[in-house]
Amino acid sequence: MAAFFSPSSPTRQWTYDVFLSFRGEDTRKTFTDHLYFALKDAGVNAFRDDNELRRGNDISCELLKAIRESRISVVVFSANYSGSRWCLEELAEILECRKRLQQLVLPIFYGVDPSDVRKQRGSFEFGEAFVNKLGADMEKLVSMWKSALTEAANLSGWELSKTCNGHEAKFIKKIVAKILQELNHTYLHVANHPVGLDGRVRRMNLLLSPGSNDIRIVGIWGMSGMGKTTIAKAVYNQFFHCFDGKSFLENVSEISKQPDGLIRLQEQLLSDILKSKKVKVGNVDRGITVIKERLCNRRVLAVVDDVDQIEQLNAIARRRDWFGLGSRIIVTTRDEHFLKTIAADEIYRAEELNDQESLELFSCHAFGKNGPIKKDYAQLSKDMISYSGGLPLALEVLGSFLRDKEILEWKDALEKLKMIPHDQILNKLRISIDALEDDKLKDIFLDIACFFIGVDKDYAITILDGCGLFPTIGIGVLTRRCLVAVNRDNKLRMHDLLRDTGREIVRKESLKDPGRRSRLWFHQDVLNILEKHTGTDSIEGLTLNLPRSSKVHRRAEAFAKMQNLRLLQLNHLSVTGDYKHLPKELVWLCWHGFPLKHIPNNFQQANLVAIDMQYSNLRQVWKDTKVLEKLKVLNLSHSHYLTSTPDFLLLPNLEKLMLKDCKNLVEVHQSIGSLDKLVLLEVKDCPNLKNLPRSICKLKWVVTLDLSGCLTIDKLPEDIGDMESLTTLLVDNTAIRQVPFSIVRLKNLRHLSLRGCRGTPSSTLPSLIWSWLSPRRNHPVSQYNLLPTSLSGLSSLTELSLRDCNLSHDAIPNDLGNLSCLIELDLSGNNFVSLPDSMTCLYNLKTLHLDRCTRLESLPELPSSIMALGAKDCSSLERLPMSNFTRTPDLLLRNCHRLTDVPGLEKMEPVRDTRILMQGCNSLSKTFKETLFQKWSTRGFWAVCLPGKDIPDWFSHQSMSSSLSFQVPLNPACTMKGFLLCIVYSANSDSVEAYPAIKVINKTKTLDWTYLPPFRLIEVSRDDHLWVIHLPPSKLCKGDLVNVEVNFGKEVNVNRCGIHLVLEHVTKSDEDSIVEVDEEQVSIAGEQVTKPDEDSIVEVDEEQVSIAGDQLGAHGKRGHEDDDGPPRWRTQAQTGGSHAPPSI
Repeated sequence: MAAFFSPSSPTRQWTYDVFLSFRGEDTRKTFTDHLYFALKDAGVNAFRDDNELRRGNDISCELLKAIRESRISVVVFSANYSGSRWCLEELAEILECRKRLQQLVLPIFYGVDPSDVRKQRGSFEFGEAFVNKLGADMEKLVSMWKSALTEAANLSGWELSKTCNGHEAKFIKKIVAKILQELNHTYLHVANHPVGLDGRVRRMNLLLSPGSNDIRIVGIWGMSGMGKTTIAKAVYNQFFHCFDGKSFLENVSEISKQPDGLIRLQEQLLSDILKSKKVKVGNVDRGITVIKERLCNRRVLAVVDDVDQIEQLNAIARRRDWFGLGSRIIVTTRDEHFLKTIAADEIYRAEELNDQESLELFSCHAFGKNGPIKKDYAQLSKDMISYSGGLPLALEVLGSFLRDKEILEWKDALEKLKMIPHDQILNKLRISIDALEDDKLKDIFLDIACFFIGVDKDYAITILDGCGLFPTIGIGVLTRRCLVAVNRDNKLRMHDLLRDTGREIVRKESLKDPGRRSRLWFHQDVLNILEKHTGTDSIEGLTLNLPRSSKVHRRAEAFAKMQNLRLLQLNHLSVTGDYKHLPKELVWLCWHGFPLKHIPNNFQQANLVAIDMQYSNLRQVWKDTKVLEKLKVLNLSHSHYLTSTPDFLLLPNLEKLMLKDCKNLVEVHQSIGSLDKLVLLEVKDCPNLKNLPRSICKLKWVVTLDLSGCLTIDKLPEDIGDMESLTTLLVDNTAIRQVPFSIVRLKNLRHLSLRGCRGTPSSTLPSLIWSWLSPRRNHPVSQYNLLPTSLSGLSSLTELSLRDCNLSHDAIPNDLGNLSCLIELDLSGNNFVSLPDSMTCLYNLKTLHLDRCTRLESLPELPSSIMALGAKDCSSLERLPMSNFTRTPDLLLRNCHRLTDVPGLEKMEPVRDTRILMQGCNSLSKTFKETLFQKWSTRGFWAVCLPGKDIPDWFSHQSMSSSLSFQVPLNPACTMKGFLLCIVYSANSDSVEAYPAIKVINKTKTLDWTYLPPFRLIEVSRDDHLWVIHLPPSKLCKGDLVNVEVNFGKEVNVNRCGIHLVLEHVTKSDEDSIVEVDEEQVSIAGEQVTKPDEDSIVEVDEEQVSIAGDQLGAHGKRGHEDDDGPPRWRTQAQTGGSHAPPSI
């Protein structure tokens, strides 16, 4: 693919922007004249020779000097161009400057065929008369000119007849736009070190869809310091030349607060786009009218940066019809609400830098380079990166602050930062907090920053609502402003630096006396205040989280002065003395390890909304009757001495009751049926609890009932079907032998789990399941099975787990497919031989688990909706037909010893992140394995693991060790899209758990990464296996020398490895066109693209290019909306982790 050469070094001083080379008699008064003045109007300093008649045989020194001092040369090839010795000498000099000075050369084919110029045909042929005119001994000169014509014609440029349908005005406009792009005219400074910017700009480009003719508003949303403005500038620079007008309004929030600030912004918008310095609007309303009148027919690019009030947008860019077709309005803001108010077409959330990007940016500022870090600074750099949390602002500020400092200064700075944020970071982030409209919003933010990070959002809302803070609305506001986030588990999250900023605001309430601050969270401050009794009525919240082994004691009298305390956490603190001194206004009490056998009667609790006394020593909750009308949450989990629950008549508004792992709990009070607001009842892992009272069936609003692990519960209440709101019923590992008849009345039931319920010796459970799923009319009911004959009542079921239920072949009904809403089905660990054909009707099924079904021999045609199929250790399974699938699911088929084939697999479209893991499937046919590799390995799959020891021959780089090297091809006609790594490995013993890691070392750039596969733990046997994995190119460029090292740990041998480079080849296709494609704007979905040919040059009109983009998101639960690439690259320092990885 032909491409423009980059202009020379920006440090060179050029006299002219553009030199125009043309044949005067052809184009001086027409095309070249129009182009020259168009460049002048655009502010381009262009040189053209104005002498009508050139005298003499040699090119003038003036022209030579002008060529050499021009940044770009535009060569206008016309019919008589090659008939002029001056033109040919100009061209030779231009191409010499291109080589020597890296000058950019842009050829224009005006009324001539590029192939004629390239091959010197037609008017470009050097006839005998022309050569004779030059005189003797001119063969070398003619040869040089011919080479120059050929070289110039091979460069990317424009052919009038094939661009803009031959419209000369549009043609000139396109040329000027390209020249402006290359000259960086009106380009904004983006960043000194634009780390991680390319991927973010690409994602923004997809949202902008620059080729479409609609009017589009796109928002960039994120917290302060996240790089919103930087992204907007980079996008602006990339596209502004494609628009009739452009404007970048920076710091809108700050300017709008100044006198006549909005008016000035309106005038700047109009002046920028209309290219006039005299635009005056007088007032905001008049400005809106002028914007609508003057810009409604112009295709504009406008960036409105840092909006924090809707009035700012209303004055500048409220409606799309203010601007012409094809316009793009980019708005950056900390508040998502503004973008939704103006109905933005797309919203891009600015994301933190990943660990590798963070290291690169930090290194650039701390060490002045992006390269290896000195060993002594490596861990400290990692600590600084962790502290910064991927926030570009923090990485830049801290890197610059630490530059040239000694290692002891780094350590001191890090310790100080843990206590007090850096002022520059603090001041930037505090702007967002100070902008909160009222004190209640600020209180919610500070409460979360000090106490509720990592807490369930609904739980926090319950508590803060009890404080009168209106948290449902408030947390929504904070979320839209990127001050708070809610993760997938519904837990409140906050960026560490925002948390530290909030806590610093509280600390500054009283720098020297912590007892006069509103919130206390620092361990030593709290202990000192409780020891010295220096608390005051300023304190509203206090948290102390000691380890369970703690022996710390404090007196209850220490709380006497804290009369306004509403939030109290005292985990594993022993408090002695009279509990009457504890505050009476408490809303939240979290006291893990509560030391007493019951809560004292003189402990005032009337305002409590939530009591969390996990791991307590309670035998009973209250000795005397205690009415707590405001209490909504009671969590007594892990209270191993608790034998009974309280009388629930005293807790009329209770919504959540958690009694998990109360090992000595033997009964639940009959009054539980009176809790008409209860939504959650968790009585899990209570081994001595025999049964629940029938009154629980009166709980009409309970959504979740969890009895898992209650080993002695052998039946459910007969009227459980009356719990009409129930959506989740978990009774795993109980002694239940029969499910009540009424269960099918649970029309809202979505999740049902009976794991490990093996039923009676007479196989009651298989009959039970059959009764659910088999609509047999007038079927006799046995004494063990009182279930209905229709499954219509379970029509909402989305997840069903019957794992380890000892189900035989006859227990699986033929009409299993009637569960039409089912998404996940777990039948692992059962004894059936086959599954019913009706399974193909489970059109919504995404995940199917069949692990350890050792008697399973075959499967029916499975629904093509499946995205993950696990059938590990199905030792009798012989075939897995998948011919009806079009997209490949995850296939985890380890140790299916008899499996020979997976028909249809080779025809499926691969999906990113797909895994096909078939370790121990030793009966796979050779044809199947060869076909799988050949058909899939270059099509973007993620990982395949099969038995074998022979690396396919088409892996061009092979090694008999665990490492090998290769060079990224220098061929300009190839682009590297990644590489396939094939590894032959085996264990030293029968079974080993290994944690593979692949280190990629770019020797040319002295950089390295360690790649950790998405599945970290794999089981390895003595048998040889092939593992093929697709890795991204990351920061590999043409010509780079690369070394790859594979490490499975000491117990696993890597016997061989090979690499196949996945290249995007440019193939010769058409003899009549060379297509120029802007790689920054066009994403090529396939592997091969058409190579520009050698005979003509056509520029692709950017307005007609459709951007294919990268595949967004992965299939199944792994997919994410903003997922833009392969699994994360991490530095070696980040390969550790305390959490156990998933096994495959």
